[in-house]
Amino acid sequence: MQINALTIKHLRYFSAIAKFEHFARASEYCAISQPALSLQIKQMEEIVGAPLVERNTRNVRLTNLGRAIAARAEDVLKTVDEIGDLVRATAEEFTGLFRLGVIPTIAPYLLPEALNLLSKKYPKLDIALRETLTPVLISELQNGNIDAAILALPIAEPALTEVKLFSEDFLLVRPLTDKGQPIPNVKDLRELKLLLLEDGHCFRDQALSFCAAGKVRPKNIMDGSSLTTLVQLVGSGVGVTLIPEMAARIETRLANVETVRFADPQPSRNIGMVWRKTNPLEPQFVRISETVHEAAKALNG
Repeated sequence: MQINALTIKHLRYFSAIAKFEHFARASEYCAISQPALSLQIKQMEEIVGAPLVERNTRNVRLTNLGRAIAARAEDVLKTVDEIGDLVRATAEEFTGLFRLGVIPTIAPYLLPEALNLLSKKYPKLDIALRETLTPVLISELQNGNIDAAILALPIAEPALTEVKLFSEDFLLVRPLTDKGQPIPNVKDLRELKLLLLEDGHCFRDQALSFCAAGKVRPKNIMDGSSLTTLVQLVGSGVGVTLIPEMAARIETRLANVETVRFADPQPSRNIGMVWRKTNPLEPQFVRISETVHEAAKALNG
């Protein structure tokens, strides 16, 4: 057994196998071919002198030794990444990998403009994107799997820094046949068929919080998987929905719907960027947040 022959590359590839329990998804995540990944895992097994995975045609299971090594590999990789961040923090130019998570109700609308500006200001920065729900992003931030996340505030996690980027109102989307009708108030909304994102989306909770003013929830709620689905259903006359203002232009352009603003005080949300307080790259993250804020202003302008 020659443990000294183990490399960081071995540990990263094995960590991906442990995460996905699937060679194809792990190889895609690592940006290498599946045969190359299999070879690295086989080399690692030869080094430790024991099987680390149980292979079959559908997925991969870790052996007892494999699970034990995977847990320690995560700690090693986290330490290596932290050392890398320390080195990058001393550099004049922000370079290298930046892992950014974004929630689905922001990503399609903000990222194109934000990435365009970031690529101009930081041409040597390699941005890896992760689009998923808020609880997953918070967990991955705390575990060191991503560097920062753009999501709805507040998060109220003591270990995370929150920087507000912008605020945006919620708009009512209703069928075009309702054009000219009075704008419903909160009480009216409780009687309508309200289309919302499925459980897990923070925007669903925010919309329900507005509609349930006075602690009375809407009577008829239908869940959807995306804002696109909700808006198209509204255009078909199924019901009404709420969407963030940033999404309105894109989501409503091909639907038979009308968007209207509620009376004051209008429902809204704060969008911000968060990262671990212990990350030595905080000054760079602040500059990135300023660029994202600039992108949001350009979209709203």
